[in-house]
Amino acid sequence: MKAGKRRTYFFDVRATRGNDYFLTITESRKRFDSDGYDRHKIFLYKEDFNKFIKGLNETVDHVKTVLMPDFDFDAFNHDTPYEEETPQQAVSESAPEQNVQSTEETTGEDNGASEEVDKW
Repeated sequence: MKAGKRRTYFFDVRATRGNDYFLTITESRKRFDSDGYDRHKIFLYKEDFNKFIKGLNETVDHVKTVLMPDFDFDAFNHDTPYEEETPQQAVSESAPEQNVQSTEETTGEDNGASEEVDKW
């Protein structure tokens, strides 16, 4: 996800040796004084997914409703294509996958999750 001219966020799904999954969230910022990048990573494990999402949503809602209620956050809902791609490429690459299966469907296991998950 491009976030301005110098910052990009990456969301990656990683597998462990035991076929367990976790997320890495990476912030990559272009350095002002050189051609390199500074990278910071967060490793998010499955047992923390729900707590992380709840905490993030509560924090964002607090900023939107209490701290900055008059700010138009929807003004930033546009997608900016990457510099090297055309707007049509950005639209087609950001379209949701149609053949994504849930973890339960692919493993045949019920991991106890009963809530619906957005598929991206």
